[in-house]
Amino acid sequence: MENTIVLYAAPGMGHMISMVELGKLILKHYSHKFSVTVLYTTGSMVDTPSIPAYIDRITQSHPSISFRRFPRASPTNHHDQTRSLAAVMFDFIRQNDPNVRCALQELSKTFRVRAFIIDLFCTSAMAIAKELNIPTFYFFTSGAAALGAFLYFPTIHARVNESFKDMTDTVFEFPGLGTPLRAVHMPEPMLDRNDPAYLDMVYFCSHLALSDGIIANTFEELETPTAIKAISEGRCVPDAPTPPVYYIGPLIDEEKTSSSAHSEEDCLLWLDKQPSRSVVYLCFGSRGSFSEAQVREIASGLERSGQRFLWVVKKPPVDNTKQSHGVDDFNLEALLPEGFLERTIDRGLVVKSWAPQVPVLNKEAVGGFVTHCGWNSVLESVIAGVPMVAWPLYAEQHLNRSVLVNDMKMAIDVEQREEDGFVTGDEVERRVRELMESKKGRELRERSLKIGEMALGALGELGSSRRALANFVNAIE
Repeated sequence: MENTIVLYAAPGMGHMISMVELGKLILKHYSHKFSVTVLYTTGSMVDTPSIPAYIDRITQSHPSISFRRFPRASPTNHHDQTRSLAAVMFDFIRQNDPNVRCALQELSKTFRVRAFIIDLFCTSAMAIAKELNIPTFYFFTSGAAALGAFLYFPTIHARVNESFKDMTDTVFEFPGLGTPLRAVHMPEPMLDRNDPAYLDMVYFCSHLALSDGIIANTFEELETPTAIKAISEGRCVPDAPTPPVYYIGPLIDEEKTSSSAHSEEDCLLWLDKQPSRSVVYLCFGSRGSFSEAQVREIASGLERSGQRFLWVVKKPPVDNTKQSHGVDDFNLEALLPEGFLERTIDRGLVVKSWAPQVPVLNKEAVGGFVTHCGWNSVLESVIAGVPMVAWPLYAEQHLNRSVLVNDMKMAIDVEQREEDGFVTGDEVERRVRELMESKKGRELRERSLKIGEMALGALGELGSSRRALANFVNAIE
């Protein structure tokens, strides 16, 4: 019987791409040993028309990767006002457990399933795989500090009785994290103990230590030794053994690295005409967006900074989530201060909704990156050797910001208003100037270039990430 590795992606294009990139990495070096099967749900609130087209593309380019689509799960009440969107999504994933069981049982008839690799949010599937004697691993798509914090979260839960959102003066110390994290900066599903998503996160994080191992999308040279040691020495899970962690990154979306598909993009052509390391690039991920007032403050700061800039602007959110769910058309000129585009036409370019980020970051002209600190963006910046201004918005981004600024020394912080994270135009101007003009900015740039070289080395034949991948394969053979 042929050996296969089964990957189970949480709903959404981002989760799907991360799992597929892991499958590609395994097959790149071990296609003679395994095939890869990806399980995915249908009918969730985050499904997009681009997912089937993406799967078709991958199936054609990587025939050793096959996909198994689940039938639609029972409808979930998306309009239940008593539960957060995260709680609704976690419930939807649980409803797919019978589909997981069926898929693993059917695959086991024709394959030796050597490993079942799941997203954190798919934790309820672990018990099914254990029943079937299939080794189960997590794919953790962030860095070692975030992993340590998630492993330690059940310990904090046992010590605290309040909702973190109400603990405005409290900070949490995490093993291996150099700087404490404010309670209100924990990821959103962890903030409100009355939201079912909170107990879901406790369940997810407590099961990390019960897996056969954790595959992390980072590399040892990027991480601080204290973060890695805290995990390996068991300080993040005080009352149980910690499974092995395999640092196999940096993994990024290969489709985004190919500039050929975007060779005619206006922003890439524009960058080709700018001086070396002269442009600051501002982008806040696939979902990050701002209120109209915040957009105008950013514009004001950029204009006064005198720096060249490439700025991706998304449609403002309809609430205070700082997240845009879609690329609906909007009037860009009306959103910006009057005359801004005309006054900055010689040194700035504003694009709506999207830019080919990996090709942008790898352009010679780009000398800095203002980012929301999403881990994929961090890795893309690291590989390109571009220093960052850290402006976290949601999820684990505040934790990533703390590590990037205080521990890794790869970013400059922005000062955000305590109650809502608002950043003034003066602060935007100050931090952009600091990154692009100051001695500290030059030092960050030099360090970023060195770390970028280390990232490539980690993926090389004798690199740390290649060894970690080999150790994972040895564990499942």
